[in-house]
Amino acid sequence: MLELFDVSYEELQTTRSEELYKLRKKTFSDRLGWEVVCSQGMESDEFDGPGTRYILGICEGQLVCSVRFTRLDRPNMITHTFQHCFNDVPLPACGTESSRFFVDKARARELLGEHYPISQVLFLAMVNWAQDNAYNHIYTIVSRAMLKILKRSGWQISVVKEAFLTEKERIYLLTLPAGEEDKQQLGGDIVSRTGCAPVAVTTWPLTLPV
Repeated sequence: MLELFDVSYEELQTTRSEELYKLRKKTFSDRLGWEVVCSQGMESDEFDGPGTRYILGICEGQLVCSVRFTRLDRPNMITHTFQHCFNDVPLPACGTESSRFFVDKARARELLGEHYPISQVLFLAMVNWAQDNAYNHIYTIVSRAMLKILKRSGWQISVVKEAFLTEKERIYLLTLPAGEEDKQQLGGDIVSRTGCAPVAVTTWPLTLPV
């Protein structure tokens, strides 16, 4: 089974923080070449702290995917790290930001198979989590490559603003809607591709057959 659930920063520290931070270093520093701060083979930053929540995707006891949520009334990547790009965008104080979205491709292939829609499942988990926490939208900053992945998923995302980190590198501030239509779109695709029961994609936390 593939289980997706959320934990607090404090819960993460007593369970899977080392595993998560190592996989983030592998993804963002080693594979994607991002300029992130790493230490002792792990990646974490100032937004990993009290008040932050994490979705973890676990299969056969191993972490295969994750995403992080930070409330917009706390320091976050939009208003701090990329403040120079998006300081003219009004944000709701009661909103939430997602960041550090990743799938460990090697583990996903080994545990779930070559064609399992793991990114789609993590997108659905974000929608279900948002609904469970009374958020209508999620704000996030993505690269051009991630923007293409999101558009292919069928999720009806909106580009709030495009910005240039360098002359060639663009980033995008998005809103990710978390309504019933979004749940049905993402969930229906997962049902058709995995054969799981329709009710399985409607809950939070998520437990899906592999």
